[in-house]
This record gives sequence, structure tokens and C-alpha cells, in this order.
Amino acid sequence: MSAQPDHPPVTPYAPAPGAPAELLAQLRASTRAERWVLAFEQEWAAALEESRRTFSLAGLYEVVQVWQARAASAPAVDAFLASGKDDSGFVDLEEIRGRRQ
Repeated sequence: MSAQPDHPPVTPYAPAPGAPAELLAQLRASTRAERWVLAFEQEWAAALEESRRTFSLAGLYEVVQVWQARAASAPAVDAFLASGKDDSGFVDLEEIRGRRQ
């Protein structure tokens, strides 16, 4: 019989120690700062509280990883929106959900 851990494994991604502060500085300098800084700070605070309760850094790592991805993809999103390309061919999930009810 083998013993199994009673906690989920830690996410393999581990940001550099200064990554959260660097990310916050990057968000503050962006054109989306008004919305993004508050959202990041709220998610970080929630993950920090969770980390204190669970003794796991996984939630903090996830917040950093998700926000790094958002910041990295923002220029591509801006370029797509500015291009005027037609995105009406995408599936509207709200419309599909409405048909099921």
C-alpha cells in the first residue's frame, strides 16, 4: 500500500520572486491600468488569503501566470480590434444557452 499526499501538487510554474511587483508596475503603466490594477490587486489579495489558509503558493503562482498572459496578449487583442475584422462569425454562447432554456 502506498501513501498518497492529502494535498494537491504544487503547480510546476514558479515565477521569479520579484514577478508580482514587476507585473503590477507593468499593469500600472498600461492603457488598461484603471481597470486592470484594481482587478489584479483583488485577485492577488484573495490568492494571498487562500495561501495563508492552505500553506500553498499555487494560487499566487496562478494569479501571476494568468495576469502575465493577459498583459502579453493585450497588444494582439488591440491590433485585432483596431483592424476592423469581422468577428460576427464567432459562436455566441449566451445565444446558445438561451435556446436550450
